[in-house]
Amino acid sequence: MADAPREALTEAELRDSAPGEPPHVSLAPSEHPKSQGDLVWRVRGIVKTIRPHQWVKNVFVLAPVVFAKEIFDPLLLWRAGAAFLAFCLLAGAVYTMNDLADVEADRQHPVKRFRPIASGRVPIPAARALAVVLVTGALAGSAFRSWQFFAAAAAYFTLNVAYSFKLKHIAYLDVGCIAAGFVLRVMGGGFATQISVSSYLLVCTALLALFLGFGKRRHELALAAIGGGGKTRAALESYSSRGLDVALSVTALATVATYVAYTLDPHTQEFFKTRWLWPSTAFVVLGVWRFLHLVRSRPRAESPTQEMLKDGPFVGIVLLWVVLVMWVVYHLRPS
Repeated sequence: MADAPREALTEAELRDSAPGEPPHVSLAPSEHPKSQGDLVWRVRGIVKTIRPHQWVKNVFVLAPVVFAKEIFDPLLLWRAGAAFLAFCLLAGAVYTMNDLADVEADRQHPVKRFRPIASGRVPIPAARALAVVLVTGALAGSAFRSWQFFAAAAAYFTLNVAYSFKLKHIAYLDVGCIAAGFVLRVMGGGFATQISVSSYLLVCTALLALFLGFGKRRHELALAAIGGGGKTRAALESYSSRGLDVALSVTALATVATYVAYTLDPHTQEFFKTRWLWPSTAFVVLGVWRFLHLVRSRPRAESPTQEMLKDGPFVGIVLLWVVLVMWVVYHLRPS
């Protein structure tokens, strides 16, 4: 069954396959419960293409509301939610366009060849129409919020288009583009809610995104070294293990140091009416350590940034950080 058409593979076959391995096919072609013309099957392929599981990255849009102590304001939450949705639609469009741009390379990759567009599950014309609808809807909605938010959303989309077609092939600049995308999310959240965003929040966001981006590249380099990555991205040839290790170390230390400086800043303590935000640094350190562990211990995973969302210890660390920060920011007050 190794020669079975990609489009005849079922969802269960793809789900049960180990990363880097071909699907386990146990049914004869005539016995497949899903056919190429099955509308539900194709719709599910469209959903997979826009990667809703990756939309968790857009929670950075909500950061200005959280750190402005306004999370319980219904109006601001509504505005922040609308901004979150706009960035999710744009992200879905970018993922679709990226898959369209990489369709030939993905077809040669041991894992990515099963993506809906590369496998033919989502036809290329339908994918192009999907991208147009998502972009049009997101930008049209952004224009009704404010011109600043529209500018941030448009800049995010433009940056990602440039990344997909050109900038992702340039080493280090590709990770810089990813970091800029996260900064634009935070700025967009501030513009949508008319909340002033602190420089600490922007710097911490940029450094954390750089750290995660370099970790992903380090993982891809290790995967290519053991022959598990198929055809690698062009920029990867310009990276070195030593250079990425240095970049990871520098951005990790800078992220933690900036966060500590933020928690100890007199203006921060005055705004939150407490000095007890600094203990949350422990969870930042643990989160950085756990991500580095995932990068180094799971070389055959498709991506460490996807692994961390499924990793129990990492998710637990993040949740504990959220609980502590919410308690300190919204409830702990000096007597």
